[in-house]
Amino acid sequence: MTQTMRTAVMTDLETVELTRRPIPQPGPGEVLVKIQCVGICGSDLHYYESGRIGDFVVRPPFVLGHEAAGTVCALGQGVTHLKIGDRVALEPGRTCGKCEFCRTGRYNLCPDVAFFATPPVDGVFCQYVAHDAQLCFVLPDCVSFMEGALVEPLAVGFHAAMQGGAHVGQTAVITGAGCIGLVTLLALKAMGVTRVAVVDVLENRLEKAAELGAFTVNGAQQDAAAQLMQWTDGRGFDLAIETAGSEMTARQLIQSAKKGAVIVLVGYSPSGEMTLPVGMALDKELTFKTVFRYRHLYPTVIDAIASGAAPVGQLVTNVFSLEEISQALAFCIHNKADVVKAVVMVDD
Repeated sequence: MTQTMRTAVMTDLETVELTRRPIPQPGPGEVLVKIQCVGICGSDLHYYESGRIGDFVVRPPFVLGHEAAGTVCALGQGVTHLKIGDRVALEPGRTCGKCEFCRTGRYNLCPDVAFFATPPVDGVFCQYVAHDAQLCFVLPDCVSFMEGALVEPLAVGFHAAMQGGAHVGQTAVITGAGCIGLVTLLALKAMGVTRVAVVDVLENRLEKAAELGAFTVNGAQQDAAAQLMQWTDGRGFDLAIETAGSEMTARQLIQSAKKGAVIVLVGYSPSGEMTLPVGMALDKELTFKTVFRYRHLYPTVIDAIASGAAPVGQLVTNVFSLEEISQALAFCIHNKADVVKAVVMVDD
């Protein structure tokens, strides 16, 4: 094994350079993973283009990327449940394990989480990473590295569906057909929700949603609330998951919800704020839930992919190499109408 590795380092806004860094060594309870595939997330693009998301500010040099799968190539002291050669998906957030939220099983709310590619923690657009062995989940042979990298966003979709109490017999709506909207569609389908509508303004994303079995509404060409009411024969939907981070789509959901419906908020608006018709929500006795990442879901999601219940690989539209990382990030930003999900394959 060479002693240095290729690493894609963000050195300024919209600037990423390939450089060499020392290969990390796994500490006690850690494994060294050779990264094989990394998904490009919307958060990566925000950091690349704007340098910040809310209070999280990039201070270069910084490494992006948090959706990863790879191969275990070295074991730290005390690791017994993994072996060299295991193919794994990496859950990207290390938590303290001691706070109220960790002790009650809600570790995604830990205030001291260290999460890949969330400043100041470097991400995994690189060849190797040392990571907590308990956060590395073995992939069955039938699950590819590309699918393994997409376990992370799919976990968000499953968490959103579970927060909404998704179950057989419901009628559901998803606003936003980006990656998170589409993985939420896969999660709902895997959980038995057969009638799902997806609202977006980009036709390529709506086409992908239709391929995955959704009724689609183009919000740029149609009155989305009216179309959803028509689709439900005037009854309204039971469950909605808002992934667009748009005040307009959130309003449309309140308008087209059935009385007693559940609306799960996933997407962040640009300002972090929305003005919504609360009086209408009160009259309908709507329940609002929110989502922050996920918890305890990697084994469930991997099983869903392996069984064919959640064919997440179908979302990938663009594949790049690590050498093409600058072009990849720029392409995703400037060609949103063409990209559904892009991944980076990290070669030797």
